[in-house]
This record gives sequence, structure tokens and C-alpha cells, in this order.
Amino acid sequence: MQSLPDALCYLNGEYLPLNQAKVSVLDRGFIFGDGVYEVIPVYGRRLFRFEEHMARLQRSLAKIRLPNPHSEAEWLERCRALSTAQAAPDQLVYLQVTRGVALREHAMPADIEPTVFMMCNPMKPATPEQRHRGVACVTARDFRWERGDIKSTSLLGAVLARQISADKGAVETIMFRESDNGLKYLTEASASNVWIVHEGALLGPPKSELLLEGIRVELLRELCEEEGIAYNLKPITEAEVLAADEVLLSSATKEVLPVTLIDGEPVGHGALRGKPGPVYARLYEAYQRAKLQQSI
Repeated sequence: MQSLPDALCYLNGEYLPLNQAKVSVLDRGFIFGDGVYEVIPVYGRRLFRFEEHMARLQRSLAKIRLPNPHSEAEWLERCRALSTAQAAPDQLVYLQVTRGVALREHAMPADIEPTVFMMCNPMKPATPEQRHRGVACVTARDFRWERGDIKSTSLLGAVLARQISADKGAVETIMFRESDNGLKYLTEASASNVWIVHEGALLGPPKSELLLEGIRVELLRELCEEEGIAYNLKPITEAEVLAADEVLLSSATKEVLPVTLIDGEPVGHGALRGKPGPVYARLYEAYQRAKLQQSI
């Protein structure tokens, strides 16, 4: 059994060591996964795109009919208090809001206090080797529920999807849903958004209830505009992913990361086949500049 660290966390109005934090077994987050969460990167103890994360938190809360328990200023104060208390300058702030404690009943109970939990973990970025050589992914049918737009704590589908790639020594599982026309369309990976490059343009799947609107969706649009790279969100078939010039992952921890192997086959064409491509290189450098400019 792993021992819990004694790092500072926040639980329902109190700062305390993580190994002393406890919630009721009747918390609906524990019983039903009835809650939402956010993960905010911290670089040099400064929060990256904090307002965008708060906006997504509010969207998720509204979609499960749960009032936001704190103002943006209160969230910021708590995020800063926790990140300041940690040893590592680069971190991830995890915050979670569940509906609270009630007797087990599927219908949403009225007038209960939400449970608010927050903690920080050291950032575990991609390695220099992964950035130099790219990473391997596998593909799978997207078998998760159809409300991927909610950043829900109900993550069993994502856990099962990620284990598919973990079992094969790959970094991510890229998923597709079959449409009425018989074609399989890209949704996302188990814990990342997925992008392809075609003829110099960065392409991603359109916003929908089937996938989470990652914070980097808008960020990459901004970076493409800065770099003069064409950008478009459109339905992308499995065949288009497998024939792409480049494939990229984006997430809070991966930032933007090149995929150079899918289901054992190299990505790309010609001299760049199986290697990180030029669009990735430009977006990665632009991302590093954004980290300095967009952190508070």
C-alpha cells in the first residue's frame, strides 16, 4: 500500500496535510463520481491560463447543475496558497467539486454543501527523448459516455482507455467513434486532445458533446495565428489520421507533443516519416513563449 505524502492540501475551508484529509464514504463523488475537476499548470509558481480554466470549470459545473462554491478571486487565492507551499516551482493544481454528502439516491438532492478539494503535484513534463523522437500511440473505439464535454470525475472510461496503451508500452490511446455513414471519426485520446497536420495546416475535431474542449484548443488557435499556420476544426476520419503528415497530442502535462508511431506504423511521409515534424517544432517553441506571457 502506498503511503500518502504530507504535502499541503485544501478541503472544505481548511488547509491540512494531504495524508490527513478525509471525506465521507457517502460523498456523491465517491459513490457516483458526481462532480467535476480542473487541472491548472503552474510554471515558476505562476498559474497558466487561469481564467480559461475557471471558465471551463464554470461550464462543467453548470452542465451538472451544481453552483460554483467560490468566486474566481477565492479560487485564485487558494491556488496560490497551495502552489506557494510546494517545493517544486512547476506544478499542477488539481481542484475538484462534488455535489456533497447525502444518503445514496440517484436523484440530485437539494440543499447539501458541495465538497471542495484541492492539491498540488509536481509537473511531470515530457522527456527530452520524447520530444526528440516523438511518442507511440495506439488506436481504439471510443467506448466512453457521450458527455465528454463535462470534465467529470467519473473517469473509468478514460482509465480503461489509457490502460489499452499502457499495456502496449504506448503513451496514449487515440479514439474514434463510428458514424451513421460507417466512417470512424476522431474524438480525442484518453487524457489528451489529438491534432493532425495536413499540407501545413493544423486540424482538430470540431467542438461537440463527445469530447472535452481542452484549454489548448483555443491556445493552439492563437499560436497558429501568431505563426502563420492554417488552423481548422473539422470532422477527421481515422484514415486521415493514419495518412497525416504529423500527429500531435496536447494536454496540461504534454503541452504539445509529437506522435511518431501509431499502432506500430510510422507517422508521416518521406524523410520525416516517423520523426517529429516542422509544425510541431514551431508550435512547441510558440508554446514556451506563451507560458511566459500568459501566467499570473
